[in-house]
Amino acid sequence: MDQLKTDIWEPVADEERDIEKIARPSVPLWKEITGQFFKRKPAVIGLVLVIFTILFAFAGPLFSEHRYDEQSLSYVSTAPLLSVYEIEGEYYYASSSFKLIKVSKDGVLGDVIRSKRDDGMNKRYVFDLDGVTYYLSYKNGATGLQDKETNMLPVKTVRNKSYPLGTDGLGRDILVRLMYGARISMTVAFVATLVTLVIGVIYGSISGYLGGTTDLVMMRIVDIISAIPLTMYVILIMVLFNNGGLISIIIALGSVYWVDMARVVRGEILSLKKREFVGAARTMGSSTGYILRKHLIPNALGPIIVTATMQIPSAIFTEAFMSFIGLGVSAPMASWGMMCNDALEMMRSAPYQLACPAIAICVAMFAFNFIGDGLRDAFDPQIRK
Repeated sequence: MDQLKTDIWEPVADEERDIEKIARPSVPLWKEITGQFFKRKPAVIGLVLVIFTILFAFAGPLFSEHRYDEQSLSYVSTAPLLSVYEIEGEYYYASSSFKLIKVSKDGVLGDVIRSKRDDGMNKRYVFDLDGVTYYLSYKNGATGLQDKETNMLPVKTVRNKSYPLGTDGLGRDILVRLMYGARISMTVAFVATLVTLVIGVIYGSISGYLGGTTDLVMMRIVDIISAIPLTMYVILIMVLFNNGGLISIIIALGSVYWVDMARVVRGEILSLKKREFVGAARTMGSSTGYILRKHLIPNALGPIIVTATMQIPSAIFTEAFMSFIGLGVSAPMASWGMMCNDALEMMRSAPYQLACPAIAICVAMFAFNFIGDGLRDAFDPQIRK
């Protein structure tokens, strides 16, 4: 056979060889997941809202001059926007308790002026302002300040600078109580989720890896626990500890919420334990604990993180619901659910008292749901391709 002639061949330049490559630069998994997460605007918005809520809860009270349990009975149910009456350059606000509160032009609440007498026949209160008589009418449920000729004085709106979100029925600052309510909700959500993560991952991974009778018994226990209502757990724990409060809510959530995590982890382990790398680890004599710790749980980390993130808004709503029905934290501690319950009586006359905690609950739940959706898409290998 004739030998090939070497003089007809030339080396290919590096540039020409690289053109034919079908490859992309190697990127670490965590960096790829982070990049996919931050490409999703709702997820980024949710992350910003969560960071803001945490700062609002734990750093906000440091910048407030009011306490969550401080009552200012002179300023009961003052609104965020004050409808004030201007009298000779001075502003006056008619409170729900039929008092006149002096208000500065900047919206700072001042002295409280009490009525001289109650003119019950004409359904009005009589006030003396600098020697001039004025009447605060409450006829037909409507409140309005009148001069001596019973002409209604014009109304002007100013922002309440002393209490930016107003006060509740006991004169407590709603903004500060929202901060402490956020602190309760964030603490319950994160601690309960941490407990859920630990118990659910350990329980589900053992059940899925061992399989057989062990898996059958462990999953039936999960079914029994999930069949009992959460409210029943809270009541039983309150009776057991002879009190309610934050600890009871955390224990109740931690004792129930892990079952969903256990199911997710079990399903992932059942799928992963049939893979080649697990068989290779068994052949090398690795123990069950080592295989779970080093191989199976790290490979199931994506669904675990997504499930844990999705359980946080559920925990926030459950804590608010328990506080709303009186099974949460004890008064005077603030909780979003308790604030909603306190505001029910004033829903018609002061709807802002209910709107503030309700909006806070919705924003927190939406934020964590957005983060969960972003993490789910980021961990999805089909989307990362």
